[in-house]
Amino acid sequence: MSAKRTPPAQTPSPKSPLWPSISRRWLLRAGTAGVGTALLSGPSLLMPRPALAQGSRPLITHGVQSGDVSADGAVIWARTDRPARMIVEYATSDGFADASRIAGPAALDVSDFTARTVLTGLPAGQDVFYRVSFEDLSDLASLSEPLTGRFRTAPADKRDVNFVWGGDVAGQGWGINPGFGGMTIFKSMTDLTPDFFIHSGDSIYADGPIKAEVALPDGTTWKNIVTEEKSKVCQTLADYRGAYKYNLMDENLRAFNAAVPMLAQWDDHETRNNWYPRQVIGNDDRYQVKSLALLSANASQAFREYMPMRTQPEDAERIYRVVRYGPLLDVFMLDMRNYRGDNSKDLQPTAGPDTAFMGPQQIAWLKQELKASKAVWKAIAADMPIGLVVPDGDNIEAIANKDGGPPLGRELEIADLLSFIKQNGIVNTVWFTADVHYAAAHYYDPNQAKFQDFEPFWEFVSGPLNAGTFGPNELDPTFGPQLKFIKAPDAGQSNLAPSAGYQFFGHVHIDGASTAMTVTLKDMKNQDLFQVELTPAV
Repeated sequence: MSAKRTPPAQTPSPKSPLWPSISRRWLLRAGTAGVGTALLSGPSLLMPRPALAQGSRPLITHGVQSGDVSADGAVIWARTDRPARMIVEYATSDGFADASRIAGPAALDVSDFTARTVLTGLPAGQDVFYRVSFEDLSDLASLSEPLTGRFRTAPADKRDVNFVWGGDVAGQGWGINPGFGGMTIFKSMTDLTPDFFIHSGDSIYADGPIKAEVALPDGTTWKNIVTEEKSKVCQTLADYRGAYKYNLMDENLRAFNAAVPMLAQWDDHETRNNWYPRQVIGNDDRYQVKSLALLSANASQAFREYMPMRTQPEDAERIYRVVRYGPLLDVFMLDMRNYRGDNSKDLQPTAGPDTAFMGPQQIAWLKQELKASKAVWKAIAADMPIGLVVPDGDNIEAIANKDGGPPLGRELEIADLLSFIKQNGIVNTVWFTADVHYAAAHYYDPNQAKFQDFEPFWEFVSGPLNAGTFGPNELDPTFGPQLKFIKAPDAGQSNLAPSAGYQFFGHVHIDGASTAMTVTLKDMKNQDLFQVELTPAV
């Protein structure tokens, strides 16, 4: 695989013969109803819970979402305000001519009134419009106002593919600021009309309370909308659910969700910063629940309730999966959190339970799926980077251990995977990640590495989407990463507010004719920062 750098330039929006026919204002207005724009126009307040009116119709409270899109279907998600049955209508035109209708599952209090319906049997490479309503289970004649969204099924032939990725939402105290326009980066991503979005994790900050006001260095004040659940750390299931509902108060995010399917994974902040399964919280008085096993169980349930994911038949709680998006692309969604050993500074020379990062079962699955892949490109969606050193106090939080020598500790698992990819002739793997709150492009070169049994590959880092900006992190030379691009705060600056402008996402275009992949790192205003074209190996 060869690569060339091109000078930064404004990339035009991906072209599609279908998108111009969509009444976008109508679509996004329909998809963002429910919570109401009043929440984004008033001062930063503790928002009250809505009360149910006697005889009122059900309400779709937090917009609609689609996700895990395939060649023949997708997951449709919505939430209502009472026990009600989800009704989904769908068609291949925005006028809903000849629409099909599905009576989906009941939304009950056990799922916080969220519901998902899986659409199947759809034509490949087709724009699909859907309309969600809820039927009141206490009064079957009472039906909610519908909300509308769209998605495009994966193609069966070689045609252009476009997607965006990023992570880190409402972190470090930077929430929804009405005066700033809310989470505006989601509008920038919507404007590119991508086929789908890879959410690289830290979709909420369960450990990061939001304050109504934060003083900025320039003397101005950042003003957040605040809810009860977001005013404290999450411990109960209701707390975690509330963190997802908080983000969905933002009209930019709801409009994005209605227009762009999501492929979701998680990282640490969906539960607590730098957590691992056997962790017990020490001297953090904010937490009465000290067991991360219990906290992560609550976090996992809320994540699966609020993300438009397919349930894996062999394991309902499993997050890692492969999404096949036509002959040009397979996306491998990883879980680098649930199966890891303890964060430690003990760099063991042999692999075992304590050095696990993805764990033997997930690694075996990933090897099998990579080997079986027929797609030109294999996008590996990782919730943490490979070569960046991410500390956890004196311990190691990510893969790189700062030792700089041959693989030790968690690096052993990655070394084994990279060797497998080389030995089995698996080509065109590209890694996409977030987590470190700045933008970067890394080229891993075995000729520059301490461990050399792998083929060269790229790793692209984006984010945050609406959180504090940090960085840069140190690169560990074990796998030979070369820093090709970086955009991060100046030395001595950290936790910059979104208003500072250091919010980033990534965009990928795969050309249907040449099959080349162009990766562009962008800022929150959709300006190109770095662009590289990758030519696939045969």
